[in-house]
Amino acid sequence: MAQEMTFSIIKPNAVKKNAIGPIIGKFEENGLKIAAAKLTVLTRPKCEEFYAEHKERPFFGELVDFMTSGPVMLMALSGDNAITKNREIMGATNPAEAADGTIRKLFGDSVGENAVHGSDSPASAERELGLFFEKSEFVNQ
Repeated sequence: MAQEMTFSIIKPNAVKKNAIGPIIGKFEENGLKIAAAKLTVLTRPKCEEFYAEHKERPFFGELVDFMTSGPVMLMALSGDNAITKNREIMGATNPAEAADGTIRKLFGDSVGENAVHGSDSPASAERELGLFFEKSEFVNQ
């Protein structure tokens, strides 16, 4: 298995539900480590940069409004096949279609407010981690 690092966000709706601990527990019980973490409120420019690939989509403004509406937990997760494992733990984008026990099934409210984000590829993970963390901040790999 390949040791990897991936990027994860616990979104404002899950933070508001006080679900940071249970969500981190899901990552840890599935073999992922928290390599770095920050609780913050995203600025609009940083959020727009993060979601730049969606800029032309009709939901872009609503997505940015939601993601800047309250605190988020930014995390670097490390472990064997961390990218794929994280995506499995998160579940389907639509919480109504997510498997029982996945984070989105447990804590998501809708497709737009689905509790968590996770990188979908090694290239995305590298770009997203680089937007929010300095290499020196990765301490638990």
